[in-house]
Amino acid sequence: MSITQMNCSVIILAAGRSNRMGKAKFALPFSVNKTFLEEIIHQYHTFGCKQIIIVLNEKGQDYIKNHRFIFPDNTLLITNKYLERGRFYSIKLGVQSIISENTPVFIHNIDNPFVNHKVLQKLLSNNDSGYASPAYQDKGGHPILISKHIAQQIFLDKENNIVLSEFLKKFKRKRIEVDDKNILVNINTPEDYQKWESELK
Repeated sequence: MSITQMNCSVIILAAGRSNRMGKAKFALPFSVNKTFLEEIIHQYHTFGCKQIIIVLNEKGQDYIKNHRFIFPDNTLLITNKYLERGRFYSIKLGVQSIISENTPVFIHNIDNPFVNHKVLQKLLSNNDSGYASPAYQDKGGHPILISKHIAQQIFLDKENNIVLSEFLKKFKRKRIEVDDKNILVNINTPEDYQKWESELK
């Protein structure tokens, strides 16, 4: 299948301990043939992202090595060995790996396996020097798209333990209304997964 390459990259955040779920969220079944992680990667790859970065913890890296995960050639796995530094540090690790691509970057959380190409395109079409975030019925969701400029600022920042939403207050936001309630999904517990299981399959 021929993929049209878009001027964007993605960082998939999957380094959390998944304590509430009790197992790695990235390995949860999305369908008969795909896990959450495989589905998310597949969608960003077919959308045409130049680079796909997955940030995992050390146990996650071991899990990937011991199971038959098949990823596109433009996928890079990175290990966050310092989970106490938080989510921003995982983003920083991801940005460090794609800064040379000089593209806007989607930030996608592993707890939402739904990826809508129309939503991605809307965000990409509204990208400038700030960041774009989707909203459904005036409720904010994910993924967000940060500009090349913001990616560079994250790369240069000396701090690690920062809340991303606080960091982004320094930049202009475009809130994009979309017709997809799945941007609001957060699957963090077995109960959450059970709620969405029928839609996943």
